[in-house]
Amino acid sequence: MLHQLKHQALGTKAGTLPKINVIGSPVTALPFDDQMKVILHWAKSRLSKTVCVANTHMLVEAYRRPKFRAVLRRSDLVTPDGMPLVWMMKVMGALRQNRVAGMDIFLSLCEAAPRQETSIFLLGSQSAVLRQMQIKLEDEFPDLQIAGMEPLPFRPLTTLEDDELIQRINASGAGLVFLALGCPKQEAWIAQHKGRIRAVMLGVGGVFPVYAGIQKRAPRWIRESGLEWLYRLVQEPTRLWKRYGTTIPLFVYLALKQALQHKVANGYLKRSQV
Repeated sequence: MLHQLKHQALGTKAGTLPKINVIGSPVTALPFDDQMKVILHWAKSRLSKTVCVANTHMLVEAYRRPKFRAVLRRSDLVTPDGMPLVWMMKVMGALRQNRVAGMDIFLSLCEAAPRQETSIFLLGSQSAVLRQMQIKLEDEFPDLQIAGMEPLPFRPLTTLEDDELIQRINASGAGLVFLALGCPKQEAWIAQHKGRIRAVMLGVGGVFPVYAGIQKRAPRWIRESGLEWLYRLVQEPTRLWKRYGTTIPLFVYLALKQALQHKVANGYLKRSQV
């Protein structure tokens, strides 16, 4: 696989994960199980690492905002959450790539963490949501250690509040910190705290209310067909119609343009080798 990706990879230094450029941002080109192994290895060692769970909205935000694009480029791992990203990566050469979605990441790591003697910290959302999550986690994953749970205020934390929060997270011993602030706030937050929090920080956005049972997750066939955005739009039309209306058409345009350029470039290379 690494051989297939060597021309598309963004970052070829020894020890870096293979990544593919999707409309200007790097997405980690590894199957789901391999990405989970990497995250668990980091978490067990309590390394300060950042994980961004990318969909079309995130990549379009990165395309529009250079500062946010830099956040993704500096991230240790960027997972392909949406099926459109998976399809693009397959076009670009990652033939074995599958979806690495936020909810699947959360469930997989909660199941595997006890075997690695790793605990989790839930950060963000609201107290009521966190309590519902705790009840469900204790039922579904009785061996899982929840090192801490804290909501975050809508306002930015003061320097003192932030320092105290960092101290509490580090003192908890958590190896995995799941953060729910929404894109792009959560990605900016984990980037700002890299090197300060001794854990793998994962921005999982809408996972918290879905896992708590406040919102419903799309059925598997809808997720695999790439229509999860439509399912979510039906659930929250007021909040999401503008976001989807301004991001999906642009992503489709940029993805088609990139795929065409890739095809033309590959055709030229093949002809030049004859």
